[in-house]
Amino acid sequence: MKALVYNGPRDVSVEEVPDAAVERPTDVLVKVTSTNICGSDLHMYEGRTDVEPGKILGHENLGEVVEIGSAVDRVRVGDRVCLPFNIGCGFCKNCERGFTGFCRTANPGFAGAAYGYADMGPYAGGQAEYLRVPYGDFNCLRLPPDSVEKENDYVMLADIWPTGYHATVLADVQPGDSVVVYGAGPVGLMAAYSANLRGASKVMLVDRQPDRLKLADKIGAIPINDADGSPVEQVMELTGGEGADKGCECVGWQAHDPDGEEHPDMTLNDLVGSVRATGAIGTVGVFVPQDPGGPDEMARQGRLGFDMGLFFQKGLRMGTGQANVKAYNRQLRDLIAADRAKPSFLVSHELPLAEAPDAYRHFDARDDGWTKVVLKP
Repeated sequence: MKALVYNGPRDVSVEEVPDAAVERPTDVLVKVTSTNICGSDLHMYEGRTDVEPGKILGHENLGEVVEIGSAVDRVRVGDRVCLPFNIGCGFCKNCERGFTGFCRTANPGFAGAAYGYADMGPYAGGQAEYLRVPYGDFNCLRLPPDSVEKENDYVMLADIWPTGYHATVLADVQPGDSVVVYGAGPVGLMAAYSANLRGASKVMLVDRQPDRLKLADKIGAIPINDADGSPVEQVMELTGGEGADKGCECVGWQAHDPDGEEHPDMTLNDLVGSVRATGAIGTVGVFVPQDPGGPDEMARQGRLGFDMGLFFQKGLRMGTGQANVKAYNRQLRDLIAADRAKPSFLVSHELPLAEAPDAYRHFDARDDGWTKVVLKP
């Protein structure tokens, strides 16, 4: 089969690789029909992780079941399914409590497993023609009859929408709240979209990419360009000097200022300044325990210069961690099916798998108009 393979920093290629196959009785084999390029794929693409050469990338996957293992009961050949990026077993302590992003079984010695990602287990990604899905009964989200015509909506359930929604859950967004989201990439846009769905009275979205800020305006958020001045001051002005009730961090450790200089602690500290006393912050941008390519020694050790004093003084609270996709994907699926939500507003490009290397290059460069790429193997 053909698949996108990581060769080294900023070097990916579509290669012939051994076919994915059912390996255990609980496995499901899926023919991939849509697979997204995620912003977190760029961490690997840029060489900022220890992902090994030869890894098949891709953790936002949707397709048709073509084979099932002998122990699979619920899923059937022909089902169209979307796969959470986290691989859960369904029976460990964390999975039973709903924390499927922190499964203790699928990646022994580490809390969490995923397709095609550094340190998240031996699993191949889905930027390929076929994908092996472990624990298929648990991990496959079956899709309704409109899944073909709404495929670009449903594929957002693999990661990007549940992750944005998770940010609003961690921040405890309530009806009537004002919310500030840092980062208008796909996750940040989905966090803003989710905050509106949850009844926020005002949503502000901080970024500096014109195409992303246009999308923010399109979904009813107030765009804030941090290249125009302090985003904290702009939030304060928009909230009568009080600050936002809740905040979402959707950038992660590779945050950088308008001049392009990296500051891993920038967005977290801006949120501490932007959110009112006793408010809450949800952090879903990726942070890592070590980053050999970091801008300073603290960053290389995965440590930040966090404004803990102000955070404590304001009585803020913060939730962190990757999304437990299965906690949300069924409900979000039903919003799409009922025409109450259309997350495909993000999609800027639909491309064949063969064009994936070029798409990575454009997406990594933040070229204008490249907001979300869906590959069609």
